[in-house]
Amino acid sequence: MIDAAVMGSGLLEVTDLRVTLPTARGPAEALRGVSFSLARGQTLGLIGESGSGKSITALALMGLLPEGATVTGAIRFDGRELTTLDEASMCTLRGNRIGMVFQEPMTALNPLHKVGRQIAESLRLHRGLSAQAARAEALRLLDRVRLPQAAQRLDAYPHQLSGGQRQRVVIAIALACGPDLLVADEPTTALDVTIQREVLDLIAELVREDGMGLLLISHDLGVMAQTVQRLLVMYGGTVVESGATAAVFARLAHPYTRGLFAARPRLGMARSERLATIPGRVPELFDLPSGCPFADRCSLVVDACRAAPPPVVAVGPDHEARCLRVDG
Repeated sequence: MIDAAVMGSGLLEVTDLRVTLPTARGPAEALRGVSFSLARGQTLGLIGESGSGKSITALALMGLLPEGATVTGAIRFDGRELTTLDEASMCTLRGNRIGMVFQEPMTALNPLHKVGRQIAESLRLHRGLSAQAARAEALRLLDRVRLPQAAQRLDAYPHQLSGGQRQRVVIAIALACGPDLLVADEPTTALDVTIQREVLDLIAELVREDGMGLLLISHDLGVMAQTVQRLLVMYGGTVVESGATAAVFARLAHPYTRGLFAARPRLGMARSERLATIPGRVPELFDLPSGCPFADRCSLVVDACRAAPPPVVAVGPDHEARCLRVDG
């Protein structure tokens, strides 16, 4: 299994995670044997195109998969198996010991309630605070995430805030109960570049201060290079490359990782220069091939790639790839 290395004192251990979703064409495997681990105080990134399985992985961790989904494998959080917990037990963890920052704050926040009330809700539910104490703590949290004019914003509705301000509110909600694990799913998608950097720096600072584990999901290699210690590259519901971020960037072993890297914008590019693209598109879940999921888009494909899922290859210390053509 790829990237099952123990990383310090284990907080999160995911082993051979498989998720099958119902579709109009029948059951489709959205995750196919995903394994990784995360320790307290460490940061791990999941990267890949839309449809690669990143968000499904996050939803599986949170117990928020669509109705009818089936899960096999193991998700152990601080030694506790999550895949067998009932909804009531998951509710004691979700928003309490595990916080999540969703990618679109306008849909994550309730448009009918003031933001102060939404932050206070988890404080009253999980920590038993009174309304007055929860409101005071909500104000402290808004100050902590550096929301301008925090005292006035407590009584604002989500639509009265900018995108960056709403995202700070979502982060405050995720941090309210002092979680051990923070899952951030594309937390800067709807923000301009300057606000993106501010939000990412804020998340990194808060993780360092609180000693949380961070699972960051993104499609942006630049974000990953600056934010996480370890990296998992996902495609077709599978981890195709993993390792220390510096090691992965030093040697892009999988053809898909190389394609992502080549497609990034670069400073100094001529205005007429076109970005490189990966031919084709991510296959639908029902159409994933039985062999390497990237085979139909790969310039290095050989018949053996289509015959069976490729084995894990050690590229270097703490660096693995699931590919038959690592050496080209």
